[in-house]
Amino acid sequence: MDPKDGDDDEFGFSRNYFLAKEIGGSVKKSSHKLSDINLVDEEELREATAGIASKHEKEMASLLNSYKNLYSKWLLELRCGFSLLMYGFGSKKALLEDFASTALTEFSVVVINGYLQPINIKHAVIAIADVLWDQLKEKRRTPNKIQQPFNSQSMEDLLSFLDGPHAKESDCFIYVVVHNIDGPGLRDSESQQYLARIASCSQVRLVVSIDHVNAPLLWDKKMVHTQFKWCWYHVPTYAPYKVEGVFFPLILANSGTAQSAKTAIIVLQSLTPNAQSLFKVIAEYQIANSDEEGLPMNKLYMMCRERFLVSSQVTLNSHLTEFKDHELVKTRRSADGQDCFYIPLASEALEKLLQELG
Repeated sequence: MDPKDGDDDEFGFSRNYFLAKEIGGSVKKSSHKLSDINLVDEEELREATAGIASKHEKEMASLLNSYKNLYSKWLLELRCGFSLLMYGFGSKKALLEDFASTALTEFSVVVINGYLQPINIKHAVIAIADVLWDQLKEKRRTPNKIQQPFNSQSMEDLLSFLDGPHAKESDCFIYVVVHNIDGPGLRDSESQQYLARIASCSQVRLVVSIDHVNAPLLWDKKMVHTQFKWCWYHVPTYAPYKVEGVFFPLILANSGTAQSAKTAIIVLQSLTPNAQSLFKVIAEYQIANSDEEGLPMNKLYMMCRERFLVSSQVTLNSHLTEFKDHELVKTRRSADGQDCFYIPLASEALEKLLQELG
């Protein structure tokens, strides 16, 4: 091959490159914007996607069923002080729930839905502490240093209670199932540090799932090996993220009131019956008094006391904080300066929500 041929090819390439740049610079840019796209209503888009026939259902069910052979091994590893981490393509929510309802029936189980964006880590720790307190109470080993309600306790006090000597000396075990420990509401460093400290408590075991490709970057070496003590399992299910995906807006859709109501129903169904009843009180009052700013705090407390939904102001505040964290309820000041609670939905959407909630 003649060396001159190589030089000519390189020269021709360079010349074409600069010619392309000149031509490209003279082309008129489009004035179209993403905001000009006529997006469909989110509810319509979700209904359309829900109507798409799923494929390979038998194969996915068979794959999910094959993981049941690992349940005894997973339980043994949990008893030995390890935590389980499930990863792989597809929703693992059904798998973790089946494992908890099948293999962990003799133990107390606390479920944390990490895919909820406004999740509050302290509320999760309070729930775990409540369960441990009930177990110790049954065995008459409740400590004197910390008292209920746990809502008024600091995170350090709660974690000290979970890993106190009273817990280590007892045979109480709590299994914490975390769907999407890498969820948007738990990805911050503080939440992961608290979760690691929970996992290191002698009577607590974690069973979690991850879906984000960069999830392992959330933890350092100490967290992985000495606190979480993961046993990693590749368990692809290829199941659609139906529940988890509800809380994320679709790219080609406008979010509407109907979608907000649907999301609210799913969140409410994950709360306690008392919390649901309290929400109904606010909703019913708002429908009956649509011209008012909302339900005042003192009136709400009296209505809940009359219906035996709360026993104290502290309990009411706990439920209201949970509603605010999930953006189910908001506050605004009335003309006389009182804080009023209202649900950011139209009356029609509220009525439909109450019907579906039952």
